[in-house]
Amino acid sequence: MCAEVVVLRLGHRKGRDPRITTHLGLVARAFGAQRLVLAGDEDEELFAGLHSVSESFGGSLQTEYTEKPMAWLKNFVKTGKAVHLTMYGLPFREVIPELHNNVPLCIVVGGAKVPRQVYDICHHNVAVGNQPHSEVAALALFLDSYVESPPVFDDAKLTIEPNQRGKTVHESGD
Repeated sequence: MCAEVVVLRLGHRKGRDPRITTHLGLVARAFGAQRLVLAGDEDEELFAGLHSVSESFGGSLQTEYTEKPMAWLKNFVKTGKAVHLTMYGLPFREVIPELHNNVPLCIVVGGAKVPRQVYDICHHNVAVGNQPHSEVAALALFLDSYVESPPVFDDAKLTIEPNQRGKTVHESGD
């Protein structure tokens, strides 16, 4: 993955969606996205939680809020490509080879109701399956197929050692 990857989360509802949106941010960060753009309710607590994870486990996920997601998306597609994750789209594995890693990519993840404009503005409407499913699962599957390999965060204060059973966490300097 050469160019910037941005996740645009539409329709975030502060009282109802913080866990799902946080998990979208965690997946985005873990698979190397550089930015999470939030539309819907502004949520600084959510951003603080994501920054805290980056502080402990390394990497950086820039966060920003937009009041006007359609204007933001229209501006983005002037220089980049946009992919909308929807169960009504084309199979994602067929579309990924058409994406060029040398242009910025915005992955649009909907909320309760996605405006019709999103389907028209995005270059591709893709599905990880044509059944109702989690937007977190959709983002993870898409990014797992799109990225060559997940990033390694050299600035991590905490690292996890893979184990068959048990938990081993190393602090930097161990």
